[in-house]
Amino acid sequence: MGTQPITEPKNSQLPGVLLMSDSFETGGSERQFAALAKSLDRNAYRVYLGCMQKTGAFLEGLGDVPEFPFGGSLYGLKSWPARARIARHMRKNRVSIAHAFDLYTNLALIPAARWARIPVVIGSQRQLGDLLTPAQFKVLLWAFHLCDTVVCNSRAAADGLVEKGLPERKIAVIGNGLPDSAFTRTASVLPNPPAGLRVGMVARMNTRSKNHSGLLRAAALLKDRFPTTEYVLAGDGPFRAELEKEATDLGITDRVLFLGDRRDIPAVLSSVDITVLPSFSESLSNSIIESMALGVPVVALPVGGNPELVSERPGEERGVLVPPGSDEALAKGLAQLLGDRELRLRMGANARSFALATFTVDGMRRRHEDLYADLLRRKGGRSA
Repeated sequence: MGTQPITEPKNSQLPGVLLMSDSFETGGSERQFAALAKSLDRNAYRVYLGCMQKTGAFLEGLGDVPEFPFGGSLYGLKSWPARARIARHMRKNRVSIAHAFDLYTNLALIPAARWARIPVVIGSQRQLGDLLTPAQFKVLLWAFHLCDTVVCNSRAAADGLVEKGLPERKIAVIGNGLPDSAFTRTASVLPNPPAGLRVGMVARMNTRSKNHSGLLRAAALLKDRFPTTEYVLAGDGPFRAELEKEATDLGITDRVLFLGDRRDIPAVLSSVDITVLPSFSESLSNSIIESMALGVPVVALPVGGNPELVSERPGEERGVLVPPGSDEALAKGLAQLLGDRELRLRMGANARSFALATFTVDGMRRRHEDLYADLLRRKGGRSA
């Protein structure tokens, strides 16, 4: 099933699905929301979309998405009028399945859907939860107990919820999906370096957990051994100026390129030889999957769902996992690939084969539709 344009649902006999995202900013969850929203079969479901903030690049192609602003805290009594508006919207459109897609919509949509007596209520866990405060995680877990199912994009995220008391029967693991274009190498968007290789990192600069600083420090450790290697950072955010200053202080400004926010990620990845994700917390990294789709080997930390992606088993190697908290270990992992062309090519080929078999939009769409159909059958196919 290819990507379909967003249109107004017409067949009133089909079950209605409401997908809700916080916003459409450049991020992994937002990218996956847009991919699922565009790919769901309009001959099987009436698809409705909603958001809390109508902003961001991934809004393109989604049509006129209704906005339900909360205007402040999601936790107090003042948040309930917004939930009431969501509930009325679902009742008006006879929604049968309410699917919250991220942290904030879990807290907004799930209680509203139960209030509106929507037959099927689905939450999402697209993070590990380790970056939340205990109070935030407690409220999130409360919302998940109200769900029929919580979709996790990695086994690591699912295991974390089970450890906190959510029943395994309430969990479905559905990995991310990439469009066909993500598997096609394009012309490099960067001029060819005079010599040497390029290392790329794709991540927003809005949280220290992404550990851009760790990459910069590792690059400084390698600058004498690999003097012609360039480091390309694609992403933007409030920490960019700080990171640019850090590159200057480390004496590596001449070999670090800050590209800012990019929508042409396949073209950026087609310009690098290795990607690195030194993040301290990941559920299922789009950056890693996108790199593998183009046959680019990855260096990453063994956190969250990363070991589900970056295998080091003999014959199946798809990248290198390095211990967290060590700039020297990250530099060593990068050096292993920078110094061995045959290893890079072998890992890249294995990674691409794995991504093609596991992470297509079509596969992700089918698994969601199968889940929706199964949950509707359990509820007797009722509409709100």
